[in-house]
Amino acid sequence: VAKKVQAIYLWWHKPVIDKELLQSLPNLKVIANSGVGMDHLDLKLIASFGVKMANAPCAVSSTTADTGMALLLASARRLVEVHNISISPSMDYCEADILGVKVAGATLGIIGMGRIGYKIAVRAKAFEMSILYHNRIRRKVQEEQAVRASYCKKIDSLLQQADFVMLVVSLTPQTHKLIGKRELELMKPTATLINISRGAVVDQEALVAALQTGVIRAAALDVTSPEPLPRDHALLKLKNVIITPHLGVKTDKATYMITEEAVENILAALNGLPLPSEVLPS
Repeated sequence: VAKKVQAIYLWWHKPVIDKELLQSLPNLKVIANSGVGMDHLDLKLIASFGVKMANAPCAVSSTTADTGMALLLASARRLVEVHNISISPSMDYCEADILGVKVAGATLGIIGMGRIGYKIAVRAKAFEMSILYHNRIRRKVQEEQAVRASYCKKIDSLLQQADFVMLVVSLTPQTHKLIGKRELELMKPTATLINISRGAVVDQEALVAALQTGVIRAAALDVTSPEPLPRDHALLKLKNVIITPHLGVKTDKATYMITEEAVENILAALNGLPLPSEVLPS
């Protein structure tokens, strides 16, 4: 049976791709991933077996951008906190100190202005936000002007100015714990950190300390490290944190589109054609 396997479709990092599996599948031609992030794969190892790899960037970008904006808005208006107050047995009035922060006119700093980051900028423009962004490669002037975004060559400049900081980067050795104690202390005490990339992009111990001591106002996280967090983790005990279980692409249409994109890449590989979404080892 193993000799018949020519393609693997990965869903939620399953199956685990290791050397033993690759050695057991001599006719494997392609691995298609159900998402953009490939940090769970050893790309060089897979390529050494002559196996091609593809992800699904087109299918996930809009849905993930929606998730980022949903977290921003929910955190700004403290929706989870006020929902719990509203359904509590003792609720008889709205407490005066349950004040959120205004989104219109606020500054959003986007770290990682790829396909998803740009779609977030499009949405933020509609919310009348000022947009700063940091990226390895600067966007074209026309693209910046279309969303009224300003480029920050240094990440420190963005952190110091933004009211909301949105993380939309791939997890690499360079972005591991990209946001730590120093970066959090550069942020405004009224600022909110939103992470829709990978949990390990943030130093979670430093984040806990920053949230407990008022270094930053709040955090909204669709990703953690690990997922899920241990039930006794300090982040789960804080009122100024919203945590969702990696919702990024979880909509009915996005799931269907991801599968379509994966099938398209698999068929291309099996027919000796260029893969629309091929990922090469760096």
